[in-house]
Amino acid sequence: MKKLDIMVVEDGESQRVMLRDFLVKKGHSVSEAENGDQAIRQIRNSYFVLVFLDYKMPGKNGLEILREIKRMNPEIDIVMMTAYGTIETAVEAMKAGAVDYITKPIDLEEVLILIERISERRTLVRENEIMREQLRRKGVSPDNIIYRSPAMDALVNMAARVASSRAAVLLQGETGTGKELFAGLIHNLSPRSNRPMITVNCAALPETLLESELFGHEKGAFTGAERRRIGRFEEADGGTLFLDEVGELPPLVQVKLLRFVHQKEFQRLGGNRTIRADVRIISATNKDLKAKVKEGSFREDLYYRLNVVAMVIPPLRKRKEDIPLLIDHFLRHFSLENGKEIKGISREAKDLLLKYDYPGNVRELENIIERAVVISRDPIISREDLPFTESTRRGQEQDKERRSLKESIETMERQLIEQAMKEAEDHQTKAAGILGLSERMLRYKLKKYGLK
Repeated sequence: MKKLDIMVVEDGESQRVMLRDFLVKKGHSVSEAENGDQAIRQIRNSYFVLVFLDYKMPGKNGLEILREIKRMNPEIDIVMMTAYGTIETAVEAMKAGAVDYITKPIDLEEVLILIERISERRTLVRENEIMREQLRRKGVSPDNIIYRSPAMDALVNMAARVASSRAAVLLQGETGTGKELFAGLIHNLSPRSNRPMITVNCAALPETLLESELFGHEKGAFTGAERRRIGRFEEADGGTLFLDEVGELPPLVQVKLLRFVHQKEFQRLGGNRTIRADVRIISATNKDLKAKVKEGSFREDLYYRLNVVAMVIPPLRKRKEDIPLLIDHFLRHFSLENGKEIKGISREAKDLLLKYDYPGNVRELENIIERAVVISRDPIISREDLPFTESTRRGQEQDKERRSLKESIETMERQLIEQAMKEAEDHQTKAAGILGLSERMLRYKLKKYGLK
């Protein structure tokens, strides 16, 4: 763990000294203050990365001190310490800029975990700033991927780290999550950025046309092939080929792609000359490729060649903290595009947008905002401008109930299996008998729930 410059602000001497001594033993540089005024004076004159700040102190309380510190230096991370660990206190502290909070009596193991998490986040932020500067120097906007969530922060950082390599990348995620944006980010940060990134949608073309699209064809290779055509691999030479919906590749094309990935060479359709090309492959899929490998519709050897680095992009419903930023971005973009002066969105409309689950992900949110901008008569988007009906909301609630029921059943099933295995002393035949299952079904369930 990286060693940090830390301040402990606590009016209780025993708690302050205990935390100070613990942090010093872990190798950190620690200063202390027994009230807010002392803390502010030290922060004005010294450098600190992290402040542990007591919520309840004589004079100014922790929230007032937190706001003052943030005004002086927004980069300082602050952890609020409180014996009054209510949800309201935590929410208020986080809104004011605290990175986290802990309750007293202080759990020192929790403090260690917290510091490690803060260190990792600061490293991610620094690396992402470097990445954005690299993009600016190349004349590429660093703001194509709009996010606030830690999950997306980690993915952007991963993209920056793999960009300089030649490794194949497999982007996985539901439709509309932004897989092509990540492919573009990796390409633009790579040494190949001065060469093209060529995109092919593998689901959009029939097998014969797809083979010709990727590898090109010679004159007379098939009916209508009146002249030689250069394929996408040749066009992408020195650059990147982005294979969208790679799970839809037909078997024959999978064989030719595997050969290229392995040997960096191919032949045009109808030709016999071997052509070499220096191409980095980034693939994307919204399907479960492992399941397709098991069912025999996708080659296992090709799967592992394409899946050197796997990046799973979460759906929008699992990173709702990104929604307000995306709303603001799309409002500005479509207002400008349509020549309208939209100034914002009403509280009720925003509440609806935050509660919605977005089966179509970011692309669906983009369409919703574009529609709202186009049809709105006022400078403020209202709930009437959104395409949500009562049946939409009811459907969403029913979906959530179904998911909740499924999760409850799976939890109960897992517990019953664990209990049966314990009674049978991990003997699968006996456990299957207790549960009234076949051994094969029990093995499937054990694998499903990750039980040994």
